[in-house]
Amino acid sequence: MASPVKQRALALGLEVLAPRGPGDPQFQARLRELAPDAVPMVAYGALIPSSTLTIPAHGWINLHFSILPAWRGAAPVQRAIMAGDEVTGATTFQVESGLDTGPTYGVMTEAIKGDDTAGELLGRLAQAGAGLLVATLDALEAGQLHGVTQPAEGVSLAPKISVQDARICWRAPSLAIDRYVRGCTPSPGAWTTFRGERLKIHPVKLAAGTAVIDSAQFTAPEGTASEIEGEPFVGEVLAPGEIAATKRAVRVGTASGAVQLGAVQPPGKKPMAAADWARGVRIEPGEKFIDE
Repeated sequence: MASPVKQRALALGLEVLAPRGPGDPQFQARLRELAPDAVPMVAYGALIPSSTLTIPAHGWINLHFSILPAWRGAAPVQRAIMAGDEVTGATTFQVESGLDTGPTYGVMTEAIKGDDTAGELLGRLAQAGAGLLVATLDALEAGQLHGVTQPAEGVSLAPKISVQDARICWRAPSLAIDRYVRGCTPSPGAWTTFRGERLKIHPVKLAAGTAVIDSAQFTAPEGTASEIEGEPFVGEVLAPGEIAATKRAVRVGTASGAVQLGAVQPPGKKPMAAADWARGVRIEPGEKFIDE
């Protein structure tokens, strides 16, 4: 299916070029014939060769979803959430041969909420960033903008997150796990292993009333769990990855307390409440998610 951008362009009678790569000779030839003043870019996943970069009079103008030079790379929104940043934003800049290193034109900021997923934050940035990109192009046309060299300080990288990267490490602190899961939502999706099968984990909540222990010294206490949603499991002590389920909630141990699962998604099934999943699989005392 054609992307929404392509569908809209075709509906307006605009020519659409779909090269295999930005260095394709036929694409370059047609771009020279069109002689664009500038080429705006959003979320394009390939590096532009210098032979293509020099064709537009004002170059290629990229909308990147971070405040550069922070989080250069393919996953700036995901990495900002995972790192616990409180503020991010979007930047327009001129593309050059380096990875997101070109001179910047405009910047906007956006607060990161405590429960933001990467999908939700990206949605807000895309809406606001569209206006920033249009304003940048208008100002360039009017001769009112000049690129500003990025500072050498504050550089951080945001490499793409693969499916394998999205596996949860339950030996990490609970706050880090919460951020990591939200950063992987909706794509590629955080996951763990239960009884030899992959289980997708949707955003979690930090759970109160848990203790931090060494998993090698852990013995599960009996009869200590509250069955009231939102209340701590009184006296509960969980090893990293260990699962404690009641009728209404499922908690998992980490290196610093526990997290409460929201929705989970078994292989080949739709997302479901963690408590419903736990009832179906009948969690045994001491069972764990495997993270290695």
